[in-house]
Amino acid sequence: MRRKLVVGNWKMHGSRAANAQLLAGLKEAGPWNADVAVCVPFLYIAETALALTGTAIAYGSQDVSSHEQGAYTGEVSSAMLHDVGCRYAIVGHSERRAYHAESDQLVADKAKAALAHGVTPIVCVGETRAEREAGQTEAVVKRQLAAVIHTLGHCTGEMVVAYEPVWAIGTGLTATPAEAQAVHAVLRAQLHAATDKSDAMRILYGGSVKADNAAELFGQPDIDGGLIGGASLKVADFAAICRAAAH
Repeated sequence: MRRKLVVGNWKMHGSRAANAQLLAGLKEAGPWNADVAVCVPFLYIAETALALTGTAIAYGSQDVSSHEQGAYTGEVSSAMLHDVGCRYAIVGHSERRAYHAESDQLVADKAKAALAHGVTPIVCVGETRAEREAGQTEAVVKRQLAAVIHTLGHCTGEMVVAYEPVWAIGTGLTATPAEAQAVHAVLRAQLHAATDKSDAMRILYGGSVKADNAAELFGQPDIDGGLIGGASLKVADFAAICRAAAH
């Protein structure tokens, strides 16, 4: 039985005061019988680390450089993330792919860089609405994941995968549990062909997950938790999703 994982992606939200209030609320609401983490803006990682000291809540970043070090202004390396205790780094989120033109190979290189310093990459894959309507969902997510599998090789089993249909992110639309499970099953089969650790790997669902739909989504056989956007900014909502994962 894979232990569920719920990861909050704060995106470009937060302030010192708001973050302190949110983290204090989460500490009070937990612990849960699930793994829980928050991926926060780079500026707030150190403060988040301090706030979560002594708790079971992990923390991570929303991106990582594919480079080890050097003249890469504005970039943050996986060694730096490891240095401040980050457990996770989100790579290949659809917003990075769309707004920063990140290619499948760049995403794969970022995942490899994260693993090189003991940071677990959460590799995001997902199709747009146009791709879904054209019947390309399976081809798109398999292409995106294949680049990472090829680059990681024998380390493939060490990543977390997140399926985030682009059309469901921040839109209020959500794939039905059956639709989400179908794609997760495709991804699980692809991982199974690549690594003998596939049965233990966690594949998260992301895309307007809320307190009222989390339990049904997480009840699917290949959905191992969620990558949560907007709902992760509200203590009551995120705590409810974590409770759903725990059951």
